[in-house]
Amino acid sequence: MKHRIVVLGAGYAGAFAAGNLARRLSPADTEITVVNAVPDFVERMRLHQLAIGQDLTFRKLADVFAGTGVRLRLARVTGVDPERRTVTVTGEDGDAELAYDTLLYALGSSVAHHDVPGVAEYAFDVTGRPSALRLRERLAGLGAGGTVLVVGEGLTGIETATEFAESRPDLSVSLAARGEPGAWLSPKARRHLRRAFDRLGITVHAHTGVEAVEPARVIAAGGRSLPADVTVWSAGFAVHPLAAAGGLEVTGTGRIVVDRTMRSASHPDVYAVGDCAHAIGENGRPLPMSCASAGLTNMQATAAIIARLTGGEVPTVALKYHGNHISLGRRDAIFQMVDGDARSKSWYLGGRTAARLKSGVLEGAAWGIVHPTFGMPKRRRRLAAAPDRAGVRAAA
Repeated sequence: MKHRIVVLGAGYAGAFAAGNLARRLSPADTEITVVNAVPDFVERMRLHQLAIGQDLTFRKLADVFAGTGVRLRLARVTGVDPERRTVTVTGEDGDAELAYDTLLYALGSSVAHHDVPGVAEYAFDVTGRPSALRLRERLAGLGAGGTVLVVGEGLTGIETATEFAESRPDLSVSLAARGEPGAWLSPKARRHLRRAFDRLGITVHAHTGVEAVEPARVIAAGGRSLPADVTVWSAGFAVHPLAAAGGLEVTGTGRIVVDRTMRSASHPDVYAVGDCAHAIGENGRPLPMSCASAGLTNMQATAAIIARLTGGEVPTVALKYHGNHISLGRRDAIFQMVDGDARSKSWYLGGRTAARLKSGVLEGAAWGIVHPTFGMPKRRRRLAAAPDRAGVRAAA
């Protein structure tokens, strides 16, 4: 019987991981299945561009995995049972149960409402394609002089506000930040960011917490009212409660607790990568939810899975950042170098050069998804022992 590897989610982390496993493990011993709710690979880092009306090409996952040996199951994950090693899914064919020997959990995250009244009913977000398309339709119907308020001072909030202001100069765009936008940047980079806000006509409401969202405004702390024909909520991310409901050890926010190799602390046959993994970086702090974290954790998890299944020594992938890259529209950006403790260095790169660099990063990530196996090698590694449950337990 072949060793069954099931990958939940085909975002940046899941798609890369599935391709890497297919590239390096022999199909004579392994069977790799990817479960994803939608048929396309969605470039989440570009969804703010989609929302403002730019045309993006979505790649079919069936084409991505064609010829790789990876099986694609289009379905929504509804449950995980790590004791029985099964996953329940629902799709066009109804409900089904998938058995696994190794599970790679890469279901990502969605927008976090933080229990703020009115967010679920009235706010939009850019964390998924359906929500970005709803926002796109709303913005398309918003006439000149319409007000758009982006809530959140992180990377998503900054990129969304600047993209919208550049693409739709007829709109009045503002940003509400609980602290100061870009507070983690070096002084020179912060000045660059402020100049970009000024150039694009973005009004910044710093140190402004939002207490409620209404159809045409938000209510800030102290009862202050901020006009907003459209409110875009980018004040953080949340993970699905599936892992906690299934009995996996999770943090208070629902992220799966993993060891240094991205293996579940409670169930050694389960690995977690990307936003849903509570992984500790080289600086001793949890990795943030980001595309960079997806890349780091997926490389570590796949290396560990391959090593353990083939009898090799588990390598250690460095879990550290080199910098933050922030788009400020299509023609400007900031690349901020950081040290080992993720503190900003004095040097940064800004302007068109940084924008071209960010574009190259996005294009490189997309190319990696379209070519998940980077060309199949002639020889792929065989499993060290019979891929049955007893053998897997021993290898773990």
